[in-house]
Amino acid sequence: MKQTGIHLLRQTGLLCVVVLALYALAWAGRHIYEPRDAGARLRVALFINGTRGDKSMFDSAAHGMALVAAQLPVRTRVIEGGVDPTRWEAALSDLADSGDYDVVIAGTFTMVPYVQKLAMQFPAVRFIVFDAAVDYKACRCDNVYSMLFRQNEGAYLAGYLAARLMQQGLPGAPAGSALGVVGGMQFPVIEDFIIGFGAGARAAVPGVRIMSQYANAFSDPAAGKEIAKAQFGQGAGLIFHAAGATGQGVTEAAAEARRYAIGVDMDQYQLYRASNPQRAAGIVTSVLKQVDAGLLRAVGLQLDGRLPYGRAESLGLAEGGISLAPHSQVLDAAPPALRGELQALSEAIVQGRVQVPGAFARQM
Repeated sequence: MKQTGIHLLRQTGLLCVVVLALYALAWAGRHIYEPRDAGARLRVALFINGTRGDKSMFDSAAHGMALVAAQLPVRTRVIEGGVDPTRWEAALSDLADSGDYDVVIAGTFTMVPYVQKLAMQFPAVRFIVFDAAVDYKACRCDNVYSMLFRQNEGAYLAGYLAARLMQQGLPGAPAGSALGVVGGMQFPVIEDFIIGFGAGARAAVPGVRIMSQYANAFSDPAAGKEIAKAQFGQGAGLIFHAAGATGQGVTEAAAEARRYAIGVDMDQYQLYRASNPQRAAGIVTSVLKQVDAGLLRAVGLQLDGRLPYGRAESLGLAEGGISLAPHSQVLDAAPPALRGELQALSEAIVQGRVQVPGAFARQM
């Protein structure tokens, strides 16, 4: 009787294993042969060459995928590649080769060589590159859409605002304080920010002093903080950072020194307003690079068959791709006349009456 019970248990266990295996096979088969979710007309993967949580471009891109999933008949996935660059090409190649995605999205200049290579290897896959552009003369990239931003336009407004604020002074930053800039790494997109910021600041206050330094990293808040502390120590009252997660060290240093910062990509005042009011109090504004809105627009155009593959587009103030975050404690308390100056300056840039210098030849 005991042996019969043991034998029955073994049979039952084996049956369960078989049933579970068959169920798993059926589930896997459903995803192999019917890869689109119910109602989805497109499968899109975003590859982040880093991690979420930078409170900057990568978070904005991931938010764009959330908007796409919520508003469009699209199945999305976000893959974090981590901070080891040696793994990025293989991970992106796996996405393109999997057959699971119609469109693969990647951003920043570091991913351009990989996209150029994979676009030719996988001509049936569509690629979207943001904040960079492939070299269409050097590759057969008719299946690649490049989305650039005129970040120098937003930085020009930020520089103008910063110089005006330091001209009149703020609590903790007396009138005549200098400006600082912290860049992530020295390459054209970051230079575009810095050139635009400096031009705007000098348009507002021709003799303003501006200190600038690169951190040589986009994911090192400690380095950003040390540079910011040094610049504050040399008389900066406000620091503009275009450095990804490294810039969070700048906002931390600003809060500790009771000075001020301007961020990029996402509205960093809003990000910290509830969780860290002291840090938020020192954030004047952010130059918003609307990667999220840009990706939503691009995927929507793809669904309509109107996304212009084989070319690059540039989005700036006129297209809503770039703007300044509209609210903060400092901005809301600023004189109405200053806010009016910023609005008039923005309109002048859009209308072409003010030409903003930058790191790129704007031909798009």
